[in-house]
Formats: sequence, C-alpha cells, structure tokens
Amino acid sequence: MGDATGTSGTDRAVKAKHRAMWALGDYAAVADELIPSLGAALVEACGIGAGTRVLDVAAGTGNAAIPAALAGADVVASDLTPELLDAGRLVAEGLGAELEWREADAEALPFADGTFDTVMSCVGVMFAPRHQAGADEMLRVCRPGGTIGLVNWTPESFVGRMFAMMKPYAPPPPPGAQPPPLWGDEEHVRALLGERVASVDARRAGVRVDRFTTPEELRDYFKENYGPTIAVYRNIADSPERVAALNRELAELARGHARFTGGADGMAMEWEYLLLTARRS
Repeated sequence: MGDATGTSGTDRAVKAKHRAMWALGDYAAVADELIPSLGAALVEACGIGAGTRVLDVAAGTGNAAIPAALAGADVVASDLTPELLDAGRLVAEGLGAELEWREADAEALPFADGTFDTVMSCVGVMFAPRHQAGADEMLRVCRPGGTIGLVNWTPESFVGRMFAMMKPYAPPPPPGAQPPPLWGDEEHVRALLGERVASVDARRAGVRVDRFTTPEELRDYFKENYGPTIAVYRNIADSPERVAALNRELAELARGHARFTGGADGMAMEWEYLLLTARRS
C-alpha cells in the first residue's frame, strides 16, 4: 500500500475517499452485466497464456484477472478497494479460477522491479488521480521485454463524456489529479510511457451495451450501482435543482449515444475504448 512509502496525510485522505467511492453501489454487477467481454479482449491482446506472470492493476472484481487465470497464467489481481477484491474472489471461486488478490495502490505498487511478464489494467488505472505515477509503477514492475496492456474509455465514449458531464457536480479533484478519460487518448498514453516501451500497438474498439430499454433506465442503473455516479449525486443531494439538472443531462447523453433498435432490447449503445499494448524496453 502507498501508506508504507511515506505518503502524506493528505494523500492518505485522498486514497481513503477513492477507496470508499468504489465501494459504493455494485461494481461487480456493472462489470458483469455491461462489459463482461472487455477483460477477455485485453487478455487476448496481451497474448497471456500458461505460465505467464501477470499483474492486473486496479483490477476491480477481476474482469481481466479472472480470464487471465483461466488462460493458465499466474495472476495477481491488485486493487485499492478491498470490497471489490472480496466480490472478485467469489466470482473466481464460482468459475474455478485460481489467483492471488492483493490490496494495493496503483500509484505505489508493493512489488519488486521487473516481477511480472505482463502488467495490464482494464478500465482501472485510468481512475488513479496521478496518471504519470500510475504509468511509472506499471512500467517499474514489468520485466524488460514484458508486455504492458491497457483498455481505457476514450474521452469521446459514453463513459468519457459522462465523466466530463458529472465534473461540475462533483467535489473538487485532489491536487495534481487528471481526468480519467485522458487514458483513452493514444497520444497521452504514449507520452506517459515514453521511451520505456517499444512496439506500441493502439486501436480503438467498442463494446456493445444493450441491457437498457430507455436512457432513463441506464441513468438510474448508474445512480444505483456505479460508485463515481453515486458519489456525485451524494455531493449535490441538498440541491434538488442540481439533481434534476444532472438527471436530465445524463438521460440526454445516453439518448445521444444510443441507437433505438425497435426490438426487445429497445436500445443499444457502442462504448468506445482504446486498447493499447506495448513491449517494455
């Protein structure tokens, strides 16, 4: 944990708030019901197989770590929020996946230099406040010649736009924090990794989300299940006017990103992400 590295009281408070935010709602449901294929896509892109030593950074409930373990890899799933790790353990047990779950700060990983063959993160490290610190730590614990693998929501995606929309309603970010969707901008990630990587492969792709029949249903699902959205609504709870405004804006955002199928699903969306892999120099 970062606290062991002599972090300040302010930093510990930031981490505590971050941990508590992700414990809100039901992220296990979000990962399983909306983006179940995302982690497997990252595992495949990284070429993970039997015997690969893998670290999943900001693993959440194991959306990528569990597919890696099922592929035969030796996996550590690390996350700041123990509640997410506990939920992931239950999922892994149900699937017969064996892996290690470790509470850890993405900006201060408790592993030695060059420990892992593959260091990956699936819509996880993007939420650590200091992007360079997160990138530096992923690179540090990856062996020379190893693989860095990332899936992150793009700024133009539904999730990227949602974070931009929620920002005026959210508490002020901690000093030095950068917007999470910047991790979905290829040039930003290339700058973070710099000359410490080679053979960078980056492409945009999309995950189909067709669980919802109306924009309002999607909005209410996020209000109930997704920690960052819950935290924003709690921040404005004493202002009915702002709550109503955010309700409208989120529904309109969903409507703008949706295709209305006319079928039983009613509404389908394509959430864009950046898939980037690179070789550690």
